[in-house]
Amino acid sequence: MAQNHYSDMPDVALKDWRKSERARLIAARVALDASHMSRLRVAMDAHLERAFPMLATGTVAFCWPYRNEYDARHLMHRMRARGARTALPVVIGSKQPLIFRYWQPGDVLAKGVYDIPYPPNGEAIVPDVALVPMNGFDTGGYRLGYGGGFFDRTLASLSAGGLTRPLAIGVTYELARMETIHPQPYDIPMDYVVTERGVYERRASGLRLTETGTT
Repeated sequence: MAQNHYSDMPDVALKDWRKSERARLIAARVALDASHMSRLRVAMDAHLERAFPMLATGTVAFCWPYRNEYDARHLMHRMRARGARTALPVVIGSKQPLIFRYWQPGDVLAKGVYDIPYPPNGEAIVPDVALVPMNGFDTGGYRLGYGGGFFDRTLASLSAGGLTRPLAIGVTYELARMETIHPQPYDIPMDYVVTERGVYERRASGLRLTETGTT
């Protein structure tokens, strides 16, 4: 898929189609057993650590795992030991961009949307890298999330505000791969996508696998 090719699917049809695809992909992910998920996570950790050395030296935002999503907490533990700072996203309102706040084990957490923990206190910061969970991803690097548009809105607002937006790395399992999410102008593609298979880099012609594994 070309970088700026947007679907002309009608809004109502697109919303229904994405809802159906989201449910299908979440069900497939939730069906994974714990041992399989652990193997996938270890493979993804290895790809991320090798391909993105800046994770050990910068500020990295990650998401608390929800419904069998990739669990970045293991990797973040190792990155903090090497000097990284970590942050979590915070929902401040419907249709509002997310903010990010520093967090490390021992800091206070509260329950937010879907009961996902978030740091209730602290200044808003802009991370260097954001590890972004995905229910689905397509050949153009576009992400199928939960439908709230939070990450798209956040990346767009940082760019519009003259700030350097974080490097966006989508993290999910290979089973989430799709041909297209029928992207719209408001959808913002990831810079990279990492699955257990390897690291996909987004280029003008679409995603290209640049590192592969054996899982």
